[in-house]
Amino acid sequence: MVVIGVLSDSHKQVELQKEAIEHLKNEGAHYLLHLGDFELQENIESLAASKLPYAGVFGNNDRALMPLAASYKIAKEPYYLKIKDLTIKMMHLPYYLSPDCNIVLFGHLHKFSVEYKAKTLFLNPGEVCARNKNLTECALIKADSNQFLVNYYFKEPNATSWQSKEYRFQRN
Repeated sequence: MVVIGVLSDSHKQVELQKEAIEHLKNEGAHYLLHLGDFELQENIESLAASKLPYAGVFGNNDRALMPLAASYKIAKEPYYLKIKDLTIKMMHLPYYLSPDCNIVLFGHLHKFSVEYKAKTLFLNPGEVCARNKNLTECALIKADSNQFLVNYYFKEPNATSWQSKEYRFQRN
C-alpha cells in the first residue's frame, strides 16, 4: 500500500503547514506532495524537514521562490512523478485535468474535492492557510491495486484535534 499526504495553498501560514505535515505523518504518510502557493521559503523548508520523500509544484504566488527549485524538490507544473506503481500528475492551477495517469492532484481553488472517473483519482486537498474559510485542510491517499481510500482532514486553526471524512473508490 502507498500512503501519500497531500497539501496545497499554505500562503505564508508556516505554523499551519507544520501542523498539517505533522498530522499527515502521524496518520502514516510515506510521502508528502504539495500543490503550490508556499509563498515563503520556510514552507518549502518545513516540507523538506519532514524527513519524508516529498515533491511540490510552484503556485501562481510562488514566482519569487522559483530560484529555489535546484535546492528543493519543487518543479513547474504540470509535474509527473511515479511512486511505486502509481503515476501522479501534480499542478497548482487546474489546467491539466486530463485522465492521463492514476492520480491527478491540483490546488488553487482552496476547496476540497475528490472524484474518481476514467480510471483516475482527481483530488484537491483544500487549503492549509484557512484563508477562504476558517479551516485548515489536507488529505491522505491510501492506494493499493484494488482501491483508493482518501481521508480528508480539517480543523479550525486553533483547534487541537482534526476531524476527518473518508472516501473510498474501487479501482477498475
